[in-house]
Amino acid sequence: MELTKTVNAINLTDGKTEKVSEKVVSDYNVKLLINNHFSRNFSTIPDSLEEFATGYILGEGLVANAKDIKKIEIDELTIKVTIDPKNLKNDEELVLVSDSSGGWRSKIDLINKVESDLAIDKDDLINNMEKLRKNAFIWQETGGTHVAAIINKNKFIVKEDVSRHVAVDKVIGAGALEKFDFSQSYIIYSGRMPADMLIKVARVGIPILASNAAPSFSGYTVANKANITMVGFVRENRFNIYTNPDRIII
Repeated sequence: MELTKTVNAINLTDGKTEKVSEKVVSDYNVKLLINNHFSRNFSTIPDSLEEFATGYILGEGLVANAKDIKKIEIDELTIKVTIDPKNLKNDEELVLVSDSSGGWRSKIDLINKVESDLAIDKDDLINNMEKLRKNAFIWQETGGTHVAAIINKNKFIVKEDVSRHVAVDKVIGAGALEKFDFSQSYIIYSGRMPADMLIKVARVGIPILASNAAPSFSGYTVANKANITMVGFVRENRFNIYTNPDRIII
C-alpha cells in the first residue's frame, strides 16, 4: 500500500492563490486481533505492522516477553496474533489503548521500577534527535507523521506513524525482534509525554525517554515512580531533564 497520496489543494502565499499538488500521509483503519477474541482498531500507517503488534502487546503488558507471541499474520489491514493462553494476561483493565487515555493512576502500582545502569552523553542525545529528524522521510514529504527511534549502542531504528503512540509501539517491537537489551536502550520521539506513554516504556524496561516536546504532569509522575529518565524539549543544543538526571552525562 502507498504510504502517501497526492491531492489537489489551493495555496495562499502573500495574498496570492495558486492550485498545487500536495502529498498527504495515507492512514488506514487497522484491526489487531488476538487469539480470535480480543480486538482493537487503530488509525495507522500500514507499515511495519509486525513490529507494531509486537510492541503494542509488550507495551500494554499482555505478555512478558516477545517469545510468548507464537505467531503474527498480516492479512491486508488485519493483524492476527496468536499467544499461548497461559502466557496471556487476560485482565483487560491492564490494557491501555495506544493513545492518550485516562485511568493511569490506578495502573502506576502495577509498574515495576526500571533497573538500568545506562548513561548517555548529552551530545549523543542531541545528535540523535537531529538524526531522527533527518530520517523522518514521510514527515518531510507530508508533515503528517510522528517519528520515533530506539537506540541500542550503535543501532538506530526509526519508525513513523500518524499516532505518536503507534510510532513508539513500532520501535519497541522492532527492538524486540532485533533482541535488543531494553535496559541498555532508549527511545527518542516527537510528541508529548503523558502517563500512558511512560507506562508503555516502563513495562518493557526502557530507562530513558526523550522528546522534542513537553511532558505532562501525569507523565512526570509515572517517570518518577518507574525510575525513568524523562527528557523534554530536545532542540538544537538544549533540553530539560525532568526525572532521574544521573543517566545523562553532562
